[in-house]
Amino acid sequence: MDVKAKQVDVIPLVNHYINEMGLHEIFDRYIPNTNGADIKPAQVLCTMISNIMVATKPLYKIEEWLTDYTDGKAEEQVLAKKYNDDRCGREADRLYNADRHSILLEAVASAIRIHDLEIKGVHNDSTSVTFSGAYENQSPHAVQLENGYNKDYRPDLKQIVFGLNITEDGHVPIGYHVYNGSTADIGTHQTNWNSLREFLVEDEFIYIADCKLYSQDNLHHIHSHGGHFITLVPKNIKAIKQFIKRVKEGEIIAWGNVYPIESSRKKGKENIYRTYDNEVSADGYRIIWVHSSRKESMDKRTRQRQLKNAEQALESLVERLNKYYLKTPEQIAKAVKKICSSTGQQLMVEIKEKETIETKQIGRGRAGTETKYEAVKTITYELHWHRNKEVIEQESRADGLFPLITNNKQMVATDVLKHYKKQPFIEKRFQTKKSTLDVAPVFLHKNERIEAILFLYFIALMLVSLIERNIRQQMSEQNIDSLPIRPTGLRCKSPTWDNIRYFFRSIYLAIIVDGKDIIKTQLKGITPLHKKLLRLLKVPLSIYENLKDYWWEFEFSTG
Repeated sequence: MDVKAKQVDVIPLVNHYINEMGLHEIFDRYIPNTNGADIKPAQVLCTMISNIMVATKPLYKIEEWLTDYTDGKAEEQVLAKKYNDDRCGREADRLYNADRHSILLEAVASAIRIHDLEIKGVHNDSTSVTFSGAYENQSPHAVQLENGYNKDYRPDLKQIVFGLNITEDGHVPIGYHVYNGSTADIGTHQTNWNSLREFLVEDEFIYIADCKLYSQDNLHHIHSHGGHFITLVPKNIKAIKQFIKRVKEGEIIAWGNVYPIESSRKKGKENIYRTYDNEVSADGYRIIWVHSSRKESMDKRTRQRQLKNAEQALESLVERLNKYYLKTPEQIAKAVKKICSSTGQQLMVEIKEKETIETKQIGRGRAGTETKYEAVKTITYELHWHRNKEVIEQESRADGLFPLITNNKQMVATDVLKHYKKQPFIEKRFQTKKSTLDVAPVFLHKNERIEAILFLYFIALMLVSLIERNIRQQMSEQNIDSLPIRPTGLRCKSPTWDNIRYFFRSIYLAIIVDGKDIIKTQLKGITPLHKKLLRLLKVPLSIYENLKDYWWEFEFSTG
């Protein structure tokens, strides 16, 4: 007899969510096993989703990662080798050529139905997905990897733009788009909003995005088609500059509707919001001004830092005056302007001319009674500066302000603010599974496959979000403040997928075999706290307790 140990950790949990939503069946309907392969395409695609969610290096040598789960720890690769790069690449090709739009609609509809997602508010944002490699011979029919404005700070690498839509309820992704790498964010919103309206079959949802949504065309498109929007207005817009000027000049604003939020950074402190809802844009939309006490403090600190940095730079400049390229007023003024670009008139700098006259001997030799002298005038420059308290006071009157715009006339100002305040959560979703795919395996050398893999990334991100939403909702309903699932038993108030994945890492399945016959299987490593987490995640304990060999394979209907 022999004993094999197969890794289990969170894979049964992941597979339960996939099964519950019927994702494997959806894949199987749209990408059937027409070639009679020994592993169904749907099984391979679901395994790739698990890899994205679970592996520390997703999409990098899947068969190596899968070995511990399928063949067993310290065992030779047999089953895992079937999930090699060639097979994964072929199934990515089939996914690309399949009706991904319908697959997406069915998957998202299933998530909304099973998890009772509320979709009144939908947030949108985009990010860069950066790729190493030349990618010179790209298919013209797939998304194009191009150089563009790179949010990973890698302008030397090619990228695509990945746009994501999430619900306010649990911040669950319900839609995405991929765009060519050089696409500007401002040009993505109309297509995206049209897709959402078609899918949600109603115009009652509120479309919330950052200031890249703000353009006359974008807002008019949504408004003229009966939709609602909330976005931030750029401060270079005329109406915004005029309001800020009025505030700086001392106009008293009738702030109202105080809205306090407990600070997420400092325990016991609140961020106080106030709104002013009496401004209208040139197109007739509501402009709601918001004052944030936290932003006010941040703006003041930023101003002090900028002034201090400018003063230190001026002190350094003084030491270099009247040398090299700092000998004329024009050269000095240019250097001062660069230093004070962020402070404006808050720092007043004066270039003063200093004239000195020295008497010098004309000609060579020892001075005598016949020696003649001449007066030589030398001009040098000095810098003098001081803080302009009056201007600083004027600028500080606008600290903490930011403008929102909406075409919803019924919603009270504080509710508009509450909707917009959930916008930063979409960035957290990007951070959850955002990847710079510079270690991608060979099956990503084609842009068609990249487009297909990003579809799987979206599905993985949706599953992660549903898992996090479930556990946090259940903790709230059961008045559970925190769970000791972090390393060394530290408590966690808002469990993330990484916390959950880490906590389940020590679970494995022991299999006693006699030749090819399985004598006994036993689950190891599961504790009462693991069982509690499974209840909070709405995962039946039987998913773990009834594990048998080949537990990681999905069951498909024969219809």
